[in-house]
Amino acid sequence: MTAFKPRVFSGVQPTGNLHLGNYLGAVSRWVPLQDQMETIFCVVDLHAITAGFPSSAELQGATREVTAAYIAAGIDPKKSIIFNQSQVREHAELAWIFNCVARMGWLNRMTQFKEKAGKNKENASVGLFAYPNLMAADILAYRATHVPVGDDQKQHLELTRDIATKFNYDFAENIKELGLGVPNPTPSPEVPDEIFFPLTEPMIAGPATRIMSLRDGTKKMSKSDPSDLSRINLTDDADAIAKKVKKAKTDPEPLPSEVDGLKERPEADNLVGIYAALAGQSKEEVLSEFGGQQFSAFKPALSDLAVTKLSPMTDEMRRLTAETSEIDAILQDGAEKASAIAEPVLKDVRRIIGFLEVR
Repeated sequence: MTAFKPRVFSGVQPTGNLHLGNYLGAVSRWVPLQDQMETIFCVVDLHAITAGFPSSAELQGATREVTAAYIAAGIDPKKSIIFNQSQVREHAELAWIFNCVARMGWLNRMTQFKEKAGKNKENASVGLFAYPNLMAADILAYRATHVPVGDDQKQHLELTRDIATKFNYDFAENIKELGLGVPNPTPSPEVPDEIFFPLTEPMIAGPATRIMSLRDGTKKMSKSDPSDLSRINLTDDADAIAKKVKKAKTDPEPLPSEVDGLKERPEADNLVGIYAALAGQSKEEVLSEFGGQQFSAFKPALSDLAVTKLSPMTDEMRRLTAETSEIDAILQDGAEKASAIAEPVLKDVRRIIGFLEVR
């Protein structure tokens, strides 16, 4: 191997209530990548149990719902590998190895653990604390070169790069001796000339990467928010979407004509950003049309646009989840394809570390 094959990896947790933020901030951005490089999209069900075990029916239903959302949004099983994480055992095995590579200090700096564990971190699961190592394993089991990330995941991708760097450095001699290395495009004293794992690059999306709550423009739209009015779910019908947009928090001022006028106006900025993302426009273009108008005029336009864009996807999701055999077949096929990539990678990792092979 003379270079790493360009490969994208990303995933979504199956924890129910996929919403507009998941779609605009992640899944919709993945669709064009399918025609640019190899793409692997995972339903990360091992991550879904880090904060507690849902019922088996809930977990299975959510896994199928996320898969249906992928497909309805335009992820094509003929172009991309789509599978659920727990079907490919290499994720868990590599995660354990990375538990022994990563340092406690690195994980202690992860802000998402502090946010999710809150004041009860002593009662949080080890899985919640160590899940960034599993995320690194998700990516590096495929030696993925690129990961689409939002602002909240950049820290975890940096950890993935740190883990890859330490593995490459600690086992540099073995990697070279076994002939398993790839020329390092950016050698340095900290990184050897030949490496086994790539230093995965972030793919930072453009505008609207961070969709905020409809009830509080300073907080990210979240499926864990107790208020259903804070988000537009991908399963919402037209009436529900119209109600939520109408009730979305705003301020009394009209929309500005310039983007600078959205500063210090988080709710206005959020709604304009949502419209821009749905319409495939910039915020400047949206304000050129609606600048100076009241929200009483803008909200109906946003509602109509959201219904037009999301209704076909919602209908397709309902069709797919009504009869699960199609989804299950796609996940099974995807797991076989994913395993075909990850299994040889883990076999080489075992050789590099020095585990005995059972013949």
